[in-house]
Amino acid sequence: MSLLNLLLRASVPPVVEPAPPGNGPAPLGDEPVLAKAPLWPQGQELLLPEKHPMYPRLNPLLLFRPAVPRSALRNLQTAFCPVPAATDLWCEYLPPCPLPQNKIVVMSSETLDRKENDCRDAKVDLDTILVEEIGQFGKFQLRTLALTLVAVIFCAVYGEFVFTAARINSRCLIPECEEPSTAVYAPDWILNAIPGTSLTSFDNCQRFANASTILTDRSTCPADLFDVHRVVQCEAYVYEHAQTVVYDFDLGCDEWRRTLIGFVRTFGSLVALPITGYISDHWGISDHWGRRFALTFNAFNSGWIGVTRYWANTYSGYIVSVFVESALGGAVFSCTYILVLELVGPKYRTVAGAILTTFFAVGQVILALVAWAVPYWRPLTLAMYIPQLITIGYLWVISESIRWYMSKNNYDEAEKLLQNVAKVNGKQLSRQSLEALRRTAEEQKRRIDIEKKDKIKEPWLIVLVFQNRRILIRCLVSPIWWITSTLIYHGLSINAVNMSGNAYLNYAAVAAAGIPGFWLAVLLMSRIGRRPVLIGAYWLCGLCQVAYIFMPDDLYAVSLAVYLVGKISISTVVTAIYMYTAELYPTKYRHNLFAFSSMVGRIGSIIAPLTPAIGAATFDNLPFILFASMAFLSGFLMFLTPETNGTKLPDTMEEASNIGLRDK
Repeated sequence: MSLLNLLLRASVPPVVEPAPPGNGPAPLGDEPVLAKAPLWPQGQELLLPEKHPMYPRLNPLLLFRPAVPRSALRNLQTAFCPVPAATDLWCEYLPPCPLPQNKIVVMSSETLDRKENDCRDAKVDLDTILVEEIGQFGKFQLRTLALTLVAVIFCAVYGEFVFTAARINSRCLIPECEEPSTAVYAPDWILNAIPGTSLTSFDNCQRFANASTILTDRSTCPADLFDVHRVVQCEAYVYEHAQTVVYDFDLGCDEWRRTLIGFVRTFGSLVALPITGYISDHWGISDHWGRRFALTFNAFNSGWIGVTRYWANTYSGYIVSVFVESALGGAVFSCTYILVLELVGPKYRTVAGAILTTFFAVGQVILALVAWAVPYWRPLTLAMYIPQLITIGYLWVISESIRWYMSKNNYDEAEKLLQNVAKVNGKQLSRQSLEALRRTAEEQKRRIDIEKKDKIKEPWLIVLVFQNRRILIRCLVSPIWWITSTLIYHGLSINAVNMSGNAYLNYAAVAAAGIPGFWLAVLLMSRIGRRPVLIGAYWLCGLCQVAYIFMPDDLYAVSLAVYLVGKISISTVVTAIYMYTAELYPTKYRHNLFAFSSMVGRIGSIIAPLTPAIGAATFDNLPFILFASMAFLSGFLMFLTPETNGTKLPDTMEEASNIGLRDK
């Protein structure tokens, strides 16, 4: 006779006459369930066969006599029930205390009472509920991810200065021979006045000094008017076209002022982080603030402030607009990253992070294609920033972070949102889980409050770091890894427009090359380890920079291929370095030490926009020599830190210090 006979309707737990035995379970259609079982000895475990029709739904299940509603069976994981001799009792689902998979356990009433008390004291965090009940990556999480990906694509617009402030071919205005309003870029007489070898190859920033002030023929601008043995700097410029701010603000050969635009952009993004952190974490006195508002605040500010730049008529006004936009709207990606990763389960966080970085690269490709279609900087500004105004809708279509509600002790809103997640995902969330989650959160808050009171007695973190040599070494080398990764990642994108060939296609190709790099890190880190992936990626990137330096100009396809391999390598580093750095530090200080490396690492992204000016002031390949040197150095510094793959995240300084020692 089968263990289960499923025949009878029961939506509440009244006593129901058991169904007669049959040859097998009835299907679980719309009919409720009656589970009938004999009295097994206490403590005996019975296995439910894996091929049993109810196996996916009853896992594990204690069979008992009273009727059980279908809703209780649908997501049942554990049930503890006494087995009385004569009476039928209702059994309650207690999710915090799972039994071994697929087993039926019979226990006495006393054991049940003790087990129920243990369950009431069990600790349940949000990850437990995501994993065991409402789903780690269901429809709700997928919908939120899809909506936030729009903002991620928009935040790639922050690189628009690569095109709007791109270098324009220029030459000196020769007032002896032409008028500014009618001057053309390459007249027939240009080599008489400017050093050069052809009508398409001449000096952009210098001209020959005057040899005579008497002009006999203004239309020909004869060579005897100039002293070819003496050159002077330009006083005014003639431009090949008027597509970028270089023309509007007459930047000419002033590379430092031109590249300062990108510097101000990235510096403003650095300023945006503490502003956004304050909005996200400290403006929590009202339900109107939080992760969702921080994301909307940044995305919408970027849109409307960017649009106002269309009317900038001076260089200083343009620079101020760039800084304000990036300072008040430059943290879109970090807001999105936190919002999404706080919602998905631990199993899918790495994948979710890779999806976000992938769509950032997609946004860069879109930026290049739109800039190609709309080459003039003012219309391009409108084309890129006006669509961002739709992000104001995030206030209504995206839910707040559950973890943020809990951090502000707003458990009622957190529970409502959890129930909504379960509903959208087609799951059921038990009341016991919500109560256990609230107890756990309250207990954690009390513990944190106690720790804050006791923190005065603890030594400062910097003292603890200097007392532990291994942790100190990690704190010294990890910022160098971050500086290298941000410098090369952004530097390769910025310098791509200066390569031979089509600047727009170069930028798009280099941006797209980052996508396989992101996923290579995800696939390889758990298989061959964190350090081998990082060392190999750093060194491969360095080799590509060296190879690119020696590539002849006529081998465009080969040069581009080498350049792209370098971008793939550094993209692998960018993904892997997040996880590896976090795994090196103990739980209590992980956030502070990770943030230290990340903040110092921003130096690389701030310097990256200046690398074209560095190359122009010295020699063109100096940025790539810098990239190669930093990549090789960072790879070697990896040997000073341990492998973390397969190790438990350390909770104390001692555990963090001992990572890798057991393998030696």
